Amino acid sequence: MCFDAISNLTIVIALSDVIERFEIVSWLLWLTTPVAITFLLPLVILLLVYGCVLFLHFYKSRHKLVDAYSKGYWDAAKVSIATFWEVQGKIWHGYEIRGLEKLPTDSGAVLVFYHGAIPIDFYYILSKVVLYKENTMHIIGDRFLFKVPGFKLLMQVFNVTVGSWEECTDMLKKGHLLAISPGGVREAFFSNEYYQLKWKNRIGFAKCAVSAQVPIIPIFTQNCREAFRALSFGRPIFKWLYEKTRLPIVPIYGGFPVKLRTFIGDPIVCKAGTTAEQLALECRNALEQLIVEHQKIPGSILHALFERF
Repeated sequence: MCFDAISNLTIVIALSDVIERFEIVSWLLWLTTPVAITFLLPLVILLLVYGCVLFLHFYKSRHKLVDAYSKGYWDAAKVSIATFWEVQGKIWHGYEIRGLEKLPTDSGAVLVFYHGAIPIDFYYILSKVVLYKENTMHIIGDRFLFKVPGFKLLMQVFNVTVGSWEECTDMLKKGHLLAISPGGVREAFFSNEYYQLKWKNRIGFAKCAVSAQVPIIPIFTQNCREAFRALSFGRPIFKWLYEKTRLPIVPIYGGFPVKLRTFIGDPIVCKAGTTAEQLALECRNALEQLIVEHQKIPGSILHALFERF
């Protein structure tokens, strides 16, 4: 009997230990799940982008008997993708754009925007241009985008290019829109909730505007850095790696359904005698003013969520 009692006691102790361990594991899962989700949501955006790529390949195959050089070959595909992103932005972020009428419909302009950690807001801006404006928009993208598997067709259809000075000037003279973020990847990953511009001495966009004699239009999206953020922990190491390799090796987290509003500023006209340096400075000041007027500094994810709901 004594043996049975000891055996039963051992079983009870073992079961108690198992239950305790299970409770600890459950608690850890409960604690870490929200953190894991914030790092998984950026992957959802990547999957959506790849979904667009897959759609384009299906579209291309379905129309393989159509003359690839005929006018409007990709129009239906672009409108379909633009509609998808417009709806996604409306549902998830309550997206709004103010000042779309300031974009010209029959002449060129340089659109200069602030670059968030993931430029989800620019997907929405591009969608609005495709759906509601007649001008063709060309976009200056980082070289690494063209090395991402599967992205080549997407870049081609949506007129993304690394763009030489001569090519960009020619696009503008033909009456097209040219979108660029002078801060680029550096601004995307190494700016923060204070929304500092990371342009360094980049004035190429201003040189193109002066050469083509077209206006520059500043664009800023409120709370774009609260939707997605680059991990601040270990930032000096990631910055060193970027400067050495030019690869965006920075963890991104977020996907929060914050309120996003895009504000399109007044066109900055290139006056006679204005230098590229002066025009770039005027554009920088105008963009910083948009940030001051429309963004809570420092940015707050919680505040941005309250604005949404």
